[in-house]
Amino acid sequence: MSPRSDLVERSAPFLPEGSEIRQVFICQAAPSFIFFLITYLTGLTMFWIKYRCVAVTKDAIYALESSKLSGGAKPQSRVATLPRRTQLGPVSGRWGQMNLLGERHWVHKRFHHEVIAADREAGFTQ
Repeated sequence: MSPRSDLVERSAPFLPEGSEIRQVFICQAAPSFIFFLITYLTGLTMFWIKYRCVAVTKDAIYALESSKLSGGAKPQSRVATLPRRTQLGPVSGRWGQMNLLGERHWVHKRFHHEVIAADREAGFTQ
């Protein structure tokens, strides 16, 4: 399965020239999962949540800060570059948890296949 073309297109400007994005997904970080529930019901905690787009190439993993109103779909800057051998998963459930940049992030089920594929390509099995 190929990565979402809109996320690939929006992430490309923040990566080194000539990088080929193999996987890309959106994740969110907050102090607790309760923040997501409160945001869903009221929107009050939206500004405490960090929205990230993660782009995986054959050489590295790039964490991109995204706009809050886009829900992570519009990267604005590169936050970090991680070694390609960084394990992202395993993820499971409706909102899979992963540790990224020392923070707990949640990845929606629709992007789990991207995390699994990235780990598989890096030599990790689930």
